[in-house]
Amino acid sequence: MKYHILEKRNLDLFIKNLSKKMKVVAPCKKGEKNYVFAEISSADEISENYIPTILPPKKYFMPQREKIIEFSMDGNLSAHCEKEKLAIFGVRTCDLSGIQCLNIVFNEKPVDCNFLMRKENIFIIGIECNKYCDEYASCAVVNSYLPNGGYDLFFTDVGEKYVINVNTQEGEDIIEDMKLPSALSNDMIALDKVREQKKKIFKNEINIDPSKIPQILEKAYNSKIWDEIGNKCVSCGNCTNVCPTCYCFDMDDKINLDLKTGERIRTWDSCQFETFAKVASGENFREERSLRQRHRVYRKFKFPVDKYNRFFCTGCGRCSRTCMAGINLKEILIKVAEEVKF
Repeated sequence: MKYHILEKRNLDLFIKNLSKKMKVVAPCKKGEKNYVFAEISSADEISENYIPTILPPKKYFMPQREKIIEFSMDGNLSAHCEKEKLAIFGVRTCDLSGIQCLNIVFNEKPVDCNFLMRKENIFIIGIECNKYCDEYASCAVVNSYLPNGGYDLFFTDVGEKYVINVNTQEGEDIIEDMKLPSALSNDMIALDKVREQKKKIFKNEINIDPSKIPQILEKAYNSKIWDEIGNKCVSCGNCTNVCPTCYCFDMDDKINLDLKTGERIRTWDSCQFETFAKVASGENFREERSLRQRHRVYRKFKFPVDKYNRFFCTGCGRCSRTCMAGINLKEILIKVAEEVKF
């Protein structure tokens, strides 16, 4: 691994040099307490110590609404993918984990070409969390509080400078072009101290062995807890829309006014909507909100473990933070574990 150094006072110069090569987005404050990834041109616009943004960076890999195909009634069609060279600065480890999950899913056959083409054009710069963002985070439970790949460059604040881990050739090219110095032994000692301190701060917040969660859920499939949660849920879909790893979508063919041409549009969908599991015959396999909430939890902690051997919850806390009914994912896991006495 290669490590370099960037003095904090030179962060603005780094951003401005990077913006000459590609569009740069970073977490920016929106309102009193909210943050969003938005285009920037200087370091002054960046909110480094931010609570996870309203939407995760998945919005750049899989837009909320995108044109997939243009077609005509005579049988002609053409694939469509809007993409641009983009750098995402300040991606937390929970969101890096989310991008890795999406990458696993969309690389399965049949591969999602639009996702993969955008991914090839996105330069990812991660940044270390040196403390918890708020009480909703559960990154220690799912072990996403330390960097585990999925980035081109990764910044760690060690005081008056950043230690930068270079993870790809494109990242190395950027570092060389900006002539950033290599990290010295003192810098690496400072980095190790940050990581050791993090291990003391980031502890399992729910006092449940994470490896046992799939087994806990297996025993709790028919629990009455799902009814309790379903009675609170308002089926707004906020939890899935803000989730870094939810990737369900709907397809809709739109015919133009000439009645000869049209386009196929992909939009985000949610398993929490009543119509999501409804089929053409009228049967709805998850008509009750309790079933939909159970499905959401199992899609994060049980089904992906069976299929991919990893959680699809990244611990970002967005679902709990944005839930209008006050449903808290950590509280669900605690209640389920207590009920099955695991």
